[in-house]
Amino acid sequence: MAISGKDASAYDEMIKGIWRDNPVFVQVLGMCPMLAVTNSAINAMTMGLATLFVLVGSSALVSLFRNLIPKQVRISLYIIIIATFVTVIDYTLLALVPAIHKELGAFIPLIVANCMILGRQEAFAGKHSVRFAVMDAIGMAGGFLFAMLVLGSIREILGSGSLFGIDLLGVNFDPWVIMILPPGGFLTLGLILLFFNWVTARRRQFLEQVVATERGNV
Repeated sequence: MAISGKDASAYDEMIKGIWRDNPVFVQVLGMCPMLAVTNSAINAMTMGLATLFVLVGSSALVSLFRNLIPKQVRISLYIIIIATFVTVIDYTLLALVPAIHKELGAFIPLIVANCMILGRQEAFAGKHSVRFAVMDAIGMAGGFLFAMLVLGSIREILGSGSLFGIDLLGVNFDPWVIMILPPGGFLTLGLILLFFNWVTARRRQFLEQVVATERGNV
C-alpha cells in the first residue's frame, strides 16, 4: 500500500534518522554516552530508551508552544523542557531498575546536555507541527537507540561472551576484556563508522553509474 501526501512526508521524517541521517553513524553526535555506557547491551538499550522518551516528549512540547516561546529566551526554555523530561526518566529508572540506574550513573542527568536533543528542538521542533516534530524525534531517537544497541551488543559479546547477560559463547571462550573498556568503545565505533562510510561511498558510486548509463542510452 502506497504512502502519499503528508503521511509520506511524516514517514520520511521518521525513517531518515534511523539510517540516512543517523545521529551517531552519520552525524557523529552523542559520543559521550555512546562510548561510556555501551559496555553491555542492557545499559545501551536503557540509555537509548531514556533518550527516546526525552527527545519525543520535549519535541512535542516545544512544537506545541513554538508560537508562544519568545525567540530571545527559546534556548533557555528548550533546556528547561528537556531537563523536566530528564528528571522524570531519571526518577523512573531509579524506582524501576535501580541497579541499571546506578551503572549509568551521571549519564542519565547528562542527557540534558546531549547536543542531539537540543539541536532537534532548535532545527526542527521549534519550526514544525507537533506531528512532524514527533515523527522526527522518533526517527532520530530510534537511530540513536539502534546505534547504542549495535555498539553495546558487539562489545558485550566480544568482551564477556554474553548478550543481555545470557551466555552465548560458552566457558571455553576467552573474553576480549579490552572490548568492555574505553579503548574497546573507540575501536568498535571506528570500525562501524568505517563500514558506514564504505556503504555510503558504494551507494554514491552505484548511483553515478546508473546516471552515466542512462545518459549513454539517451
